[in-house]
Amino acid sequence: MKITAVRAKVYEWKGEVDKPRPHFSGSAMDILYAKAETMATFRFHGWLVVEVETSDGIVGIGNCALAPRIAKEIIDTYLTPQIIGEDPYDNEYLWQKMYRSTIAWGRKGIGMAAISAIDIALWDIKGKKEHKPVFKLLGGRTKEKLWCYASKLYANDDLDAFLAEAKTYIEQGFTAMKMRIGYGPKEGPYGMRKNIEQIKALRELTGPDIDLMVECYMGWTLEYAKRMLPILAEYNLRWIEEPVIPDDIDGYAELKAMNLIPIAGGEHEFTLFGFKDLLERKAIDVIQYDTNRVGGITIAQKINHLAEAFQVPVIPHSGMMHNYHVCMATTASPISEFFPVYNVEVGNELFYYIFKGDPLPKNGYLELSDDIEGLGITLNTDYLDKFNIIE
Repeated sequence: MKITAVRAKVYEWKGEVDKPRPHFSGSAMDILYAKAETMATFRFHGWLVVEVETSDGIVGIGNCALAPRIAKEIIDTYLTPQIIGEDPYDNEYLWQKMYRSTIAWGRKGIGMAAISAIDIALWDIKGKKEHKPVFKLLGGRTKEKLWCYASKLYANDDLDAFLAEAKTYIEQGFTAMKMRIGYGPKEGPYGMRKNIEQIKALRELTGPDIDLMVECYMGWTLEYAKRMLPILAEYNLRWIEEPVIPDDIDGYAELKAMNLIPIAGGEHEFTLFGFKDLLERKAIDVIQYDTNRVGGITIAQKINHLAEAFQVPVIPHSGMMHNYHVCMATTASPISEFFPVYNVEVGNELFYYIFKGDPLPKNGYLELSDDIEGLGITLNTDYLDKFNIIE
């Protein structure tokens, strides 16, 4: 079996979009003077889909969501020539070949996301060839089903509406949920009070038996985070996510050393080396890579093994099948993120419009069948008229 074709397509959403309200989420742009809404550059309404075809007709599906037009160019120009004619079972060799041939410019960011998309497709091929789910090829089932948390709850100055959304997750049986912080350093004490009011109200609604997580999405500074953590410690948060920008590893380590609230990060980190650095410097309590960014399933599995040795849990960013399979196959992952199916807003929702096959949670758990082949997803043709597709 040889790789005979690689097709990279960009799906750009042209359908209706729910307009985000002011202060619905923090971002790394928040500390700057800005005339436009600061989350605009972090909303993504496009997705890269790659299909890798083999000589015996198997087609593996991979994807990534960072700057998909650029990722397509990287795949078409640099990565496809490296893998055409090769055996898809040689995924470690092919990963190293793609990584080392682009190392001068592709170690992080879009270059690694493009490699991730192809690597995911190669694992999908292997699963389809073996008639097994990918998690069976990674070591097999380590848990009966995946405990998951509801991940939406964007900040809302209308506390009643915010709490009404949270109540729906409780009613659906979720025992964990994550909210977004809406205010950062630029809003000063007023913004701090708004953040605290929202977290306090959510904890009062849920009571003590539901895990709550808070995402800052790189919107705080180290100084601001050091002021906030002692105030928030009383609310028994499972973690504070990405409180500072990802390059401030010393800042992460300082916040972790305060030992007030566990510190989560890694959504914007790449490769095994990036996480080796975070772990050795004791910078994070929770690892949150995304398989379609970090280097694909090949690298995700290596990070899981490393995390197990450090006894740091792995809870990948976003749900989606490429993450569910690696979570199922490791004891390092106690819980998975789940984005509720929703209208297109920030962009995470697009996965459900592009692909079919993702399981829906029941009472806060996701089930992965032993009967699926590969990743268990197919391309969704129901919404093609809502996309501009670049081939």
